[in-house]
Amino acid sequence: MTVSLRSAVVGAGFIGTVHARAIRAAGGEVSVVADPDARRARALAAAAGGSRRSASPEAAIAAGDVDIVHICTPNASHAPLVEAALAAGKHVVCEKPLATSSAAAARLEQLASKAGVAAAVPFVYRFYPMVREARARVLAGEAGRLSVIHGSYLQDWLARPQDSDWRVDAALGGRSRAFADIGVHWVDLVEFVSGQRITRLCAQLLTAFSSRAGDALVHTEDAATLQFATDGGAIGSLVLSQVANGRKNRLLLSLDGSESSVVFDHEQPDVLWLGGRERSVTIARAPEQLSPQARRYVQLPAGHPQGYQDCFNAFMADYHATIDGADVEGLPGFSDGRRAAEITEAVLASAARGEWVEL
Repeated sequence: MTVSLRSAVVGAGFIGTVHARAIRAAGGEVSVVADPDARRARALAAAAGGSRRSASPEAAIAAGDVDIVHICTPNASHAPLVEAALAAGKHVVCEKPLATSSAAAARLEQLASKAGVAAAVPFVYRFYPMVREARARVLAGEAGRLSVIHGSYLQDWLARPQDSDWRVDAALGGRSRAFADIGVHWVDLVEFVSGQRITRLCAQLLTAFSSRAGDALVHTEDAATLQFATDGGAIGSLVLSQVANGRKNRLLLSLDGSESSVVFDHEQPDVLWLGGRERSVTIARAPEQLSPQARRYVQLPAGHPQGYQDCFNAFMADYHATIDGADVEGLPGFSDGRRAAEITEAVLASAARGEWVEL
């Protein structure tokens, strides 16, 4: 890039810290950190290289030394903050969900297009080299005709009734919790890797604990199951849970085709399993045996693990390159954020009515 892009990080929690690291890894600067919690803002500002602090997101968005606004706040605040950033002519990276309704997400997509800025939602699992390898092989036809797509996304950080978080509060997190938080990542990965779109679905939701940590009643789901069909003629299923003891972040995706199966497991992200009738193989993240699409995301030699922060760094590098005029394939934008909001609403509608819903 010809100049160093300057960012405001709005929200200094875990994901704001991840954004700040990725900004610096991409050669950018964190000009300002905004968070009403002075202690958190101070810590992230220091870690980000001595950035200044602000208690006001609006002031950070309006700052003259900010090119990009990173929205890392609770879900319900995303839409108004994104709209303010777009009105100020800033590029925007907004954590998912882009908005807590599909109508609001569609409006933000339209506003970003009209503003002519780079607008992205960090579906960062796309940036694992072995995910790109899976996509390259499937789209090249190596798996044959896909018939069944299945998998799971399992976590345990809410597995006990004393566990709680702002996401549990529907006023802050939105009407969906588990699906809107992790299910959308799995669905985005399915559609990205397979090249197919989910056209209809049937969902069940489960709230494991009626209340948490002595708080008010819980109205959002802890777990969900999903059946679906795609525009490519495949059928599929998903199990997701944030109350699966022992699972920290287990995202598993299997695409079963007429020629082979392709399996990616986030708990072993440096390998890809290719299943065949006569022979199955596991390929490692070694550049010499990967496609060009996957090879460009290899940052370390084989045997040196790459992880979540590396994916985020790769996402941010591609995003900065886009602002600098590059044509980058596979960068998740506001259209993907709107798609996630639409699918989330379909899941909620299906579960409420107990029937299949068309997309």
